[in-house]
Amino acid sequence: MSGSTKKASKPPQLSTQEIQQIYSRYQSDLQSLASKIGELEQEAEEHSLVLSTLDEALAEEPDRKCFRLIGGILVERTVKEVVPALQTNRDNIRKVISTLAEQYKTKEEEFDKFKQEFNIRPVG
Repeated sequence: MSGSTKKASKPPQLSTQEIQQIYSRYQSDLQSLASKIGELEQEAEEHSLVLSTLDEALAEEPDRKCFRLIGGILVERTVKEVVPALQTNRDNIRKVISTLAEQYKTKEEEFDKFKQEFNIRPVG
């Protein structure tokens, strides 16, 4: 009796249209994550570039004027005030990139499992 109630290995019955929608959603989600990761990597690189430029000023003139855009408002600070904030921002961006990369990997594994489950293969 208990042998006939276990059917977990068989995929759920979905229509071709439902399978196509799920497939498209996976592709869209992966594309969205990849795009966001790319944007954040570029932003982290920009932070690193600015920090490498400001490191010279920090060593020579830590009280030198520095302007920073915060929430659309340009504020005047000193180099010694801006550098730690930029380092923190860059580190936080890198943490988010790492988290998004893990999400991408998980979603990609789910997608591969879905493709195997429904025997989906690329045409061409």
